Amino acid sequence: SSSISAHWIRVFPPLFLTSLICSEHAATATLPASFSDLLPHFLVEPEDEFIVKNKPVTLSCRSTPATQIYFKCNGEWVHQDDHLIERTIDPATALPVMQVTIDITRQQVEKIFGLDEYWCQCVAWSTTGTQKSQKAYIRIAYLRKNFEEEPQGKEVALDQEVLLRCHPPEGVPQAEVEWQRNEDVIDPASDPNFFITADHNLVIKKARLADTGNYTCVAKNIVARRKSTSATVLVYVNGGWSTWTTWSSCSAVCGRGWQKRSRSCTNPTPLNGGTSCEGQSVQKSACVATCPVDGGWSEWSKWSACGADCSTWRSRECTQPSPGTGGKDCQGLDLQSLNCTSEENMLAYLSSTEIKGAVGGAEDVALYVGMVAVALCLTLLLIVVVLVYRRKKEGLDADVTDSSILTTGFQPMGIKPSKPENSHLLTIQPDLTTTTTSYQGTLRSRHDTTGKFSMTNGPLLDPLPNGSHTMHNGKLNSDPAEFVSRLSTQSYFKTLPRDVANTSYGTFNFLGGRLTIPNTGISLLIPPEAIPRGKIYEIYLTVQRKEDLRLPLAGCQTLLSPVVSCGPPGVVLSRPVILSMDHCSDACLDNWAVRLKKQNYEGTWEDVLLMGEELVSEPYYCQLEAETCRLFSEQLGTFALVGESLHMGAAKRLRLVLFSDAYCSTLEYNIRVYCMDDTQDVFKEVMQMERQLGGRLIDEPHVLLFKDSYHNLRLSIHDMPQAHWRSKLLAGYQEIPFYHIWNGSQRYLHCTFTLERLSLSTCELTCQLCVWQVEGEGQSFGLDFNIFLLMDSNATALAGPSAFQIPYLIRQKICGSLDAPCPNGADWRMLAQRLKLERHMIFFASKASPTSVILDLWEAQHFHSGNINQLATVMADIGKQEAMIFLVSDGEC
Repeated sequence: SSSISAHWIRVFPPLFLTSLICSEHAATATLPASFSDLLPHFLVEPEDEFIVKNKPVTLSCRSTPATQIYFKCNGEWVHQDDHLIERTIDPATALPVMQVTIDITRQQVEKIFGLDEYWCQCVAWSTTGTQKSQKAYIRIAYLRKNFEEEPQGKEVALDQEVLLRCHPPEGVPQAEVEWQRNEDVIDPASDPNFFITADHNLVIKKARLADTGNYTCVAKNIVARRKSTSATVLVYVNGGWSTWTTWSSCSAVCGRGWQKRSRSCTNPTPLNGGTSCEGQSVQKSACVATCPVDGGWSEWSKWSACGADCSTWRSRECTQPSPGTGGKDCQGLDLQSLNCTSEENMLAYLSSTEIKGAVGGAEDVALYVGMVAVALCLTLLLIVVVLVYRRKKEGLDADVTDSSILTTGFQPMGIKPSKPENSHLLTIQPDLTTTTTSYQGTLRSRHDTTGKFSMTNGPLLDPLPNGSHTMHNGKLNSDPAEFVSRLSTQSYFKTLPRDVANTSYGTFNFLGGRLTIPNTGISLLIPPEAIPRGKIYEIYLTVQRKEDLRLPLAGCQTLLSPVVSCGPPGVVLSRPVILSMDHCSDACLDNWAVRLKKQNYEGTWEDVLLMGEELVSEPYYCQLEAETCRLFSEQLGTFALVGESLHMGAAKRLRLVLFSDAYCSTLEYNIRVYCMDDTQDVFKEVMQMERQLGGRLIDEPHVLLFKDSYHNLRLSIHDMPQAHWRSKLLAGYQEIPFYHIWNGSQRYLHCTFTLERLSLSTCELTCQLCVWQVEGEGQSFGLDFNIFLLMDSNATALAGPSAFQIPYLIRQKICGSLDAPCPNGADWRMLAQRLKLERHMIFFASKASPTSVILDLWEAQHFHSGNINQLATVMADIGKQEAMIFLVSDGEC
């Protein structure tokens, strides 16, 4: 569409004026002679008022002494029939008192919106002169949705000052602001720690732990009450060290050891994410402990000479070493004595002493010999164990070597297949008339139903008559109406529309194919191998009329796409198919919560996917493009996209289409302006309906962004040549309610402008169509009468290789080359990057053949406009020689 300049449109319907005439019909009063020289003065003057929604306001004025009293609004006298006048007598002064009231409506104020403020003034007369009251300004009250500045969450330290900013939405009268913490209103009078500034910001003088919470700025006036998004204030406490404990005792009883002291991060303890204490919580220091020394005996002294008492003695001392630092004293006697009168006793004692020494020496020798014997036994045992282990290992190696014969049936396989000698054969189209495959196993005829579903008991169609059909471009030879009629007899498909023009069908096998509904932007790509080998499915694709379905929409939800059915549901697919359909959102997921809905067998609608939160493990995955949605689905069924606006920035794309009468034999001439979702299926239906009405398309369709602002859409026609044309509309514009457009349930929403030419000889019309949202930006379109031709394509079903741009064998070769990971990155990941599909890497990686899914998406996106040589260039950039296979002529293929 041509560029469109946006501007406000103001409409001025005629205002009935009347001049003020003092006659016998005028409101007059006679003053007493004693007060005839007094000027009137006002007891009550009109005050400023606000119009809330569509409720009119009343202005009052009272004056004494007064003979006449009227209102003047914006410099023009208000018609006297619009005044309500009451006359009384002041009992104290006997002067006449006149009171007048008028009602001001929203329409009156909107007529001059933007030029000046609407004001009214009361004028009172007496026999002496006139007096004017103060001006009362009447404004339309409103409060916008979005805050100009919302509070932001903060993390602050204890006792720190906190500033939360809030700039309320624009409104008339100016909104009052209050703050809430956890939904409770903050009153600075009761809690002086809070302070609200003149520009509505909230100040927390010293943050306390109790001040942690969700803070909301609330703006309200006489029209509405708005809440900002909550800002979380988290008051944290940084940790602090306690004092050190005393040093502990030395860890060693004897010699070098350690002693330590500790402190804890509890002064204060960190809270709400506050930083922990920096430094060590434990300190260690080296210490040396004095070791205890046990006492030891010295050698015995020599026996003394026999004394007078006939005894001899010897002694020893506890000095080797002497006990110290708590060591033990020596155990035993330090003095021995013997009777030396008997020589036998003396000899016996001496011999016993020698024998004990000899026995002690013998015991020591036996101990040493035993230890040596044990060591020898352990050494021999270790040698035996080692020998046994080595013998077993040699036997195991011999077994492994002998078992290599088991692997002779396997051959090594490289990641990249070697190029066959006759590589040019890869460019030859396969013979699709045969059913021979490379599958090794039991082959079964495609007419054998033992391996198929029981179509009479399951959700599939009845078995095909005679087991086979002749196809031309994937279409059955049977009558399309007969197919739809037969389809509708199934229990699940009785609700399907019998609309042959919006239905496409075909019979497909493992080679796949494509179904397309012309001029709707709706297609179903069935990739190769999506249908299991040996299976033949009769698949349909149809677009549902919105009025035939009850799609549940709640709140701000709106239908963003056509309702599309593909089936039969319940068929087994080996890989996902790709359903393409238009949508009318602004494709910004920040503005929308877009959901994919699917109708189950009971006819109820279920949410199966939230855009932006797809899981690769789910059977559905969506790619949302600027105007098209690509749905990867492992199941067939009925689908629709439903969006819920997250804020007023969300916008739907509307397509404005203008039609007029193809032939006009009267003075009246009608221009119909359709306001529809910007999807091709709705446009096709409107074109078909207008053909039946005998209408023709004038000018190209225009796109308008319709925002979720709850404001209606207004349309008006301007700049017509007044000498030849005039409008028969009583109002200056037509208005379409917001919800009629936003809901999207009325497909043929339009308004008609009836124009009248002053002469039958007038055959030219130039004018401006102005379209705008109330209190929103507008767009102006210049009209011309060039007929927009609708081109139809009759190829609705394509089966086998004709449905794809990439030949099947070449496709298999590309998948085999790019599916395997490559160290330098020259694999399917680089292909996705070059095709600008890297956003879906996780989805591709979850599939057995990522390259195949990427090529499926390329086929779905570029069926009509794809250049296979461009894809070959991408392959060449990746560094794969397989790209050269594209550069063959059609004759070679």
